[in-house]
Amino acid sequence: MRTTPARFDELSALRRSTPGPERESGREASGEPGLLRARRGRGRPGVVHLDLNGKTALVTGSSQGIGLAIARGLASCGAQVVLTGRTAATLAEAAASIPGGAATWVAGDVTTDAGHAALVEQVPAVDVLVNNLGVFGAADALEISDDEWRRYFETNVLTAVRLTRQYLPGMVDRGWGRVQYIASDSAVAVPVEMIHYGVSKTALLGVHRGFAKVAAGTGVTVNSVLAGPTRTGGVEDFVRQLVPGDLPWEQAEQEFMRLHRPQSLLQRLIEPEEIANLVCYLASPLASATTGAAVRVDGGYVDSILP
Repeated sequence: MRTTPARFDELSALRRSTPGPERESGREASGEPGLLRARRGRGRPGVVHLDLNGKTALVTGSSQGIGLAIARGLASCGAQVVLTGRTAATLAEAAASIPGGAATWVAGDVTTDAGHAALVEQVPAVDVLVNNLGVFGAADALEISDDEWRRYFETNVLTAVRLTRQYLPGMVDRGWGRVQYIASDSAVAVPVEMIHYGVSKTALLGVHRGFAKVAAGTGVTVNSVLAGPTRTGGVEDFVRQLVPGDLPWEQAEQEFMRLHRPQSLLQRLIEPEEIANLVCYLASPLASATTGAAVRVDGGYVDSILP
């Protein structure tokens, strides 16, 4: 288990003591397109306020892809973010890409008891928990072994449950907090080529609803985000696995959407920042009345007026 040279609590204290103008300029310098940012001047009309100043956010599986986009978005709203993943070098690079000293990281396998304990020791309390860590892949449904079913449940479901059990009580005691689970359209429209993944994400919907009831009336909200097909490195590999031939990426993406995700109203893969936008909103004070919900950012993939 390794962390950045400076302890998390020292970085957090430094972040919170930085004067407002410097912190604001640090967020604006992120350059992330499409991210909703915290703004000062609450009296100005037409300005969205996603203010997470003074808040600590933990995002699992955040060294790349959707997790890193979420971490950048939360940092742009003023939060001190903690990245997690297995590889220290990748995490260090990811943290360095978030400006203003807004990120620290903890390396380790949080799916294990030892990895979980080490993370909790380094980061004993958070205000925002985003359970993003997950595995996925295509497999013949009749060939998926018991061990593989267990691996998907342990990684995609039980790890999130453990972290929620750890951090939710502190949020309740403080009277404010946000817990989110990155689910999937596959939770509702289970794809035949990866039913083990779909079922694990379906389980998360039950998990979030149950914990939302635990937190009822406390000022803590618990929600799931149903992400649609999103362009990440892993999904690009997945597309290449399912689309035959050596097509240029644009054509391969079109074929994937046409053959395997024809229900999408967006007709393209979603960008990670588009997922992050919704996560940032749900983490903000503006989303105080949204809890126990499965909120879709799926490009219209699920053909239903409700999740």
